[in-house]
Amino acid sequence: MKKYNFNAGPSILPREVIENTAKQILDFNGSGLSLAEISHRAKDFQPVVDEAVALIKELLKVPEGYSVLFLGGGASLEFCMIPYNFLIKKAGYLNTGTWAKKALKEAKLFGEAVEVASSADAGYTFYPKDYECPTDLDYLHITTNNTIYGTEIRKEPEVPVRLIGDMSSDIFSRPIDVAKYDCIYAGAQKNLAMAGVTLIIVKDECLGKAPRQIPTMLDYRTHVEKGSMFNTPPVVPIYCALETLRWIKAQGGVEEMARRAEARAKVLYDEIDRNKLFRGTVEKDSRSLMNICFVMNEEYKDLEKPFFEYATQRGMVGIKGHRSVGGFRASCYNAMPMEGVEALVKCMQDFEKEH
Repeated sequence: MKKYNFNAGPSILPREVIENTAKQILDFNGSGLSLAEISHRAKDFQPVVDEAVALIKELLKVPEGYSVLFLGGGASLEFCMIPYNFLIKKAGYLNTGTWAKKALKEAKLFGEAVEVASSADAGYTFYPKDYECPTDLDYLHITTNNTIYGTEIRKEPEVPVRLIGDMSSDIFSRPIDVAKYDCIYAGAQKNLAMAGVTLIIVKDECLGKAPRQIPTMLDYRTHVEKGSMFNTPPVVPIYCALETLRWIKAQGGVEEMARRAEARAKVLYDEIDRNKLFRGTVEKDSRSLMNICFVMNEEYKDLEKPFFEYATQRGMVGIKGHRSVGGFRASCYNAMPMEGVEALVKCMQDFEKEH
């Protein structure tokens, strides 16, 4: 039975990326050594970093004056590093879900950090809009896609201040206007690579202005100056990222990723809206294309566990909603083929016929 990986993260990767990375783990570039055991300073590895950085800049059309870094610690460490490096007088945050709330909590340790807008009172069922953004912010922090609640903003908000974006779960799924950001960060384990590396795109001229001493490892300048090689980087995940970037380019770039994301989401949301058993949990104009969340209609609530078991038997993996919200979540990242979405839709339709 074929299985379809709808896990929210770590999540699906293109099959050829897995296979090519596995080959290098066995024998890196014909060296007789595994990628997992070579030094990050080996002469064969620097070209991996260089090509990956070049592809990121090409695919996202990164302007001059930005550095691309590969760091550790995941997005959760960036919640701390962002205010450490960028908060001067006051920072603003959009509270759109669990991760945005955690980012705001960390920022408050470093100075004044305000909640500019929030959808918390509505259970994070929409992405805030039509809010008034203060003009005196050092930055406005946005979490572009919210994996737990299934909301997403797919273009930059029009605000009078600079942006910082947590794009962990939708980077490379659409074009980005990088010039509007002082920093973009993304944990890799959704659309970029296996878990273990974090991508940072930072505007160089914005660094070094914070009114505080920053520990060496938490100062972006350290990693810009050393080309992500200040300490041992996660070699295998970086190589996996390179293979994914090559795959994205070969498929047609982020524009093609966006087209596929919209097509997949339409098929699944159309079925959710049609099927008598299910309903979506998010306002339609805020629906995520990456994490599609839905629940049983109230009168069929007792069918939640039977449907999960039914879907699992049909090869659907990882569709259970986050433990904090329940229901179902189909994560449809770049590597998810339309075949997988169609298989889930067929599963929903067949379950409906039986009930």
